[in-house]
Amino acid sequence: HTIKPLDTQLIDKLAMQCGAIVTAEDHSIIGGLGGAVSEHVVSSNPVPVEKIGVHDRFGESAGAEEMLEMMGLKSHHICDAVRRVIARKA
Repeated sequence: HTIKPLDTQLIDKLAMQCGAIVTAEDHSIIGGLGGAVSEHVVSSNPVPVEKIGVHDRFGESAGAEEMLEMMGLKSHHICDAVRRVIARKA
């Protein structure tokens, strides 16, 4: 229910080890985990970041699996984000 306190030491360690980060959250990317991680990374160890989550849109109804697909939250979406972020690594 909260991302505070943000584990900045872990984020720094992963940024150094991986050279890129993908965040995934099952709600809005606005003001969420991806934003908090991005804000920290840009000021400490800039690496490419891809955020997976619900983009700014009106709510919709559907079954759980259909909603995950509609919102771009299935495993294949995460894999696509990983490929994009790896391609952006320096």
